[in-house]
Amino acid sequence: MASLWSPPNWPQRLAELQAPTGELKEAPLRRDVRSLGMLLGEVLREQAGAPVFEAVEALRRTAIARREAEANAATEPGASRPASGLDSETWVGVPIAAGQEHLQDALRRVEALSHASAYQLARAFDFYFELINLAETNHRKRRRLSSQLDPNDGAQRGSLRGTLRVLKLAGVTADEARALLARVCVSPVFTAHPTEVARRSVMFKRRRISDLLEQLDRIPVPDAHLEALEQDITAEITALWQTDDVRSARPTVRDEIRMALDYYESSLFDTLPVLYSEVALALGAEYGVAPELAELPQLVSFGSWIGGDRDGNPFVTPEATREALAMARAVLLTHYRRRLQNVFDQLASSTQQVSISPELTLLLDGYLDQLRAAGQTALENRFPYESVRLLVACIMMRLGGTPQSSVPLPSEPALKPYTRAAELLADLKTLRSSLIRNRGRRLARTLIDPLLLEVRTYGLHLQTLDIRQHARVHAAAIAEIAATSGAAISGTTSGTTGGLRLPPALSPQTAEVLNTFRAIAELKRVYAPESLPRYVISGAASAEDVLHVVWLARLGGVRVEGSADPNDSDPGLQPVPLFESIEDLQNAPAICRRLWSSEVYQPLLESWSAEGQPRRQEVMLGYSDSNKDGGMIASTWEIWKAHRALHRVARECGVTLRLFHGRGGTVGRGGGPTHRAIFAQPVDSFSGELRITEQGEVLNWKYSDVILAERNLELMIAASLDALARPDAVLQHQQANEPYVPHLTGEILPEWEAALDQLSSTSYDFYRRHIVDDPETFTYFEQATPVAELEHARIGSRPAKRSDASAAKKRSMEDLRAIPWVFGWMQSRQVVPAFFGVGHALNAFIEADPDGAVSGLAQLQAMARGFPLFLDIIRNVEMALAKADFSIARLYASLVEDEGLRDRVFSTLHAEFELTRRMVLAITRQSALLENNRVLERSIRLRNPYVDPMSLIQVELLRRKRAATTAGQPASAELDRAITATINGISAGLRNTG
Repeated sequence: MASLWSPPNWPQRLAELQAPTGELKEAPLRRDVRSLGMLLGEVLREQAGAPVFEAVEALRRTAIARREAEANAATEPGASRPASGLDSETWVGVPIAAGQEHLQDALRRVEALSHASAYQLARAFDFYFELINLAETNHRKRRRLSSQLDPNDGAQRGSLRGTLRVLKLAGVTADEARALLARVCVSPVFTAHPTEVARRSVMFKRRRISDLLEQLDRIPVPDAHLEALEQDITAEITALWQTDDVRSARPTVRDEIRMALDYYESSLFDTLPVLYSEVALALGAEYGVAPELAELPQLVSFGSWIGGDRDGNPFVTPEATREALAMARAVLLTHYRRRLQNVFDQLASSTQQVSISPELTLLLDGYLDQLRAAGQTALENRFPYESVRLLVACIMMRLGGTPQSSVPLPSEPALKPYTRAAELLADLKTLRSSLIRNRGRRLARTLIDPLLLEVRTYGLHLQTLDIRQHARVHAAAIAEIAATSGAAISGTTSGTTGGLRLPPALSPQTAEVLNTFRAIAELKRVYAPESLPRYVISGAASAEDVLHVVWLARLGGVRVEGSADPNDSDPGLQPVPLFESIEDLQNAPAICRRLWSSEVYQPLLESWSAEGQPRRQEVMLGYSDSNKDGGMIASTWEIWKAHRALHRVARECGVTLRLFHGRGGTVGRGGGPTHRAIFAQPVDSFSGELRITEQGEVLNWKYSDVILAERNLELMIAASLDALARPDAVLQHQQANEPYVPHLTGEILPEWEAALDQLSSTSYDFYRRHIVDDPETFTYFEQATPVAELEHARIGSRPAKRSDASAAKKRSMEDLRAIPWVFGWMQSRQVVPAFFGVGHALNAFIEADPDGAVSGLAQLQAMARGFPLFLDIIRNVEMALAKADFSIARLYASLVEDEGLRDRVFSTLHAEFELTRRMVLAITRQSALLENNRVLERSIRLRNPYVDPMSLIQVELLRRKRAATTAGQPASAELDRAITATINGISAGLRNTG
């Protein structure tokens, strides 16, 4: 029987893979989606039985029919506009009657389900999205490869080659381009909140299916092989179905560390050489000469919070931090040894055939003398003339291993381990230089240069690990120590701690703070000290919050200053203030000015910079909490202004500033396309270096495969280079007419800045009034969303709310973390954090001066065309609106007990949703959301009928659980498991957790 992937002919299949535009290029994706759906149906019938399959199909068909009925009604002449109340006769702009019959049919089916059947159906829809997400990811890889076949397509904007082409047009020479690249370094920082909803075993199965899908794109493939691949995919889907998708226990911190490290082994180790090769080729294509890989500057580094972020997570202990460092080093050294084994196998250069350099001879003789002294001569005797191979073996020994060889080798070589990455680099450079000087340049390029790049990037630690704790925890510790020891700490927190006698008994929280710093001091001695260079201070609101950390670190035995000794690689421990609330963002420049002007802090700034380099400081900007605090526009604009002002203050204080952007995975937590956000930074406020958090839920989307990881890192590097050089601004100024209006250069006109000030203020006041300061909204949120189920979902190790001594005892908006806040709104399809306040502010601006020379609408349209930040806001809000569904949200609202409260809050949210939608359409000049982004529009439109059934099931199960709670009955484990399955499925369907 022919495979579902068998083509009518292979030339047509090749044309699909090469198609640059149009329907033809989407044909492989449609085929993958259709075929995977059919295979899932086959597995469902086999594993769960025909009744489950038929129930799934019935719900799916009903959801599609409802969507089609509403869509048809919306396009009919005279279709009604929505009122705002729960009792309205309209559902998001179309008459209820259009889809009511189908909706009621679906609800009746859901109400009749047992807990076990509901769980099975939720799993079925969840698995459908697992497969569709894999198909879409494979299509991204497919299109990436297709673009590389077309030399013109390969230079598209956003790619490194496209950016270099514009630089060249702007008059930037090859040397200047290389110098600009040398200033760029992007650092993704992996975090575990929220982590992947999937278990690690499920992630491995995803990767196997992904690999099989990729093999189906090879041309040509014999029919028998296609059929075999199809059977393999069916077997993997079967194995996936038989695997517990819902965790029986919350993941530990160790689990989260391991999951993140998996991405290095599955893709990142292989990505780095590919990435730098792309950079070299891009430079060669645009400027004529491709540099050697070893000549390129370091463009990427990696970091992590997993095992170091203890803010509100009692499970991140000193032991967890130790495990994070030990596991990262073990993964890295295993990888280095694997790479070197390959070099050992391939580099059998003999001194009887080619010479070696005196430097290599001297280095090798030193190692062999040590081995002879220990009686370890077997390797030397086996390879007497293969000096290069012997040196590689010695390097492997210093990395804790021995080469696989026919020669018996000691399990514990006599050579001492490397303690600094500089030592390993020096040995590899000696090897590379000898090869090049003795007709081995090709060998050096192929075998040694990629390894040099890796050692420069990963050192001996793989990734830096940030320690994080909240400022109020430090303040409480300081206050307790001062009160019990009698020390005058305030105002002298950066001074010596010598002679201070700690009280015999400290509170558990303060003891944990001091134990953390003691652990840092110890771990810096045991592991590469550069693996622990920073301490992030959540909720920073003053210069004292930074100085508190300095004082506590010294009390714990940490050397805060960076070392001036070239043989000591300890960079010290730099406190990194994290400004999160709107108020703190506004105060951040003044706080940093006071800190950087402080006589006690300036020597630290000097110590953290390389010799002859400006003083350095990192500051972090928080997106999630500022969004929760003030809404989308206020958060985005205040971060942008703080960014600009901090760089201005840094220049005045003689400080080189690197900003750490705490971007969330979802739009509601400050997420969105990363490369677009990098370019939207303020002009002249970027040093070329930046760090960005990569939330757990997007790691699989960005880093699960070499092609995806390389593309993601390339986009970040290209956007950073673009934001640093601003070639568009140069070109537009050369051709400018008066008045000058920039087009997507990052420059901002005074009237645009005034408009954003007004929009921010208006949206902030409206958001605070209706969301933060209205207690009814929090009550509504807790009852109209599944936020309380976050604990049962076991998404990550961190508790959903704070439990430290400084936290409020009663649940409140202030105490609620940004993660559950966005999670609840996303799951209930209301997506409030991503749009609330936006429509009101845009509408108020348009109506403020209808008779002006330039209408408010025209000005906003001009800003959306010309100013990257505003365009980014509008696009992100538009995407969130497209994912929201207030007809489904209305069902969640029905869970609110107080009918009057329910109607008041829902009416407000719904009205703002509709107003925001109308404003976005007016500003973008579209008749429907995502009209100008057909790929995303199609993806959301096709996904919705499959997400809807899970939402209906979730509402019904929540209703049952709350009824049981009201009756004083505990919820069954079966019910909790079914609810968790709907959470996983909705997350997969919307591609967002929270």
